[in-house]
Amino acid sequence: MSDIGYGIHVFVCENERPDEHPRGSCTRRGSKDIGLWFKDALVRHGIKSGNRINRAGCLDYCEQGPVVVIYGRDAGSGSWYAPRSRDDVEAIVREHLVLGQPVERLLLRLEV
Repeated sequence: MSDIGYGIHVFVCENERPDEHPRGSCTRRGSKDIGLWFKDALVRHGIKSGNRINRAGCLDYCEQGPVVVIYGRDAGSGSWYAPRSRDDVEAIVREHLVLGQPVERLLLRLEV
């Protein structure tokens, strides 16, 4: 890992819109909990040091949220996820961040 920056950088969308907004928002779908679960899982798996979980503004996939994007030195850099539960976050940390294998079932389907 370089002396500058983070090895793994997880961005968790915390964009918030009114309840009635047609696209919804990640915060209203639980993204603040998602971010806390990621931080907790990194500590439990012993990979907190040198890695970062960050809040992000709108990542523009609101309808599929909460949305997470992961960048880093390992396999699957630039992977987008839509975790819904603590178990989903645990799977992403264990399989993707620890073992280097993206979790196919949780990947966000990006429209081109």
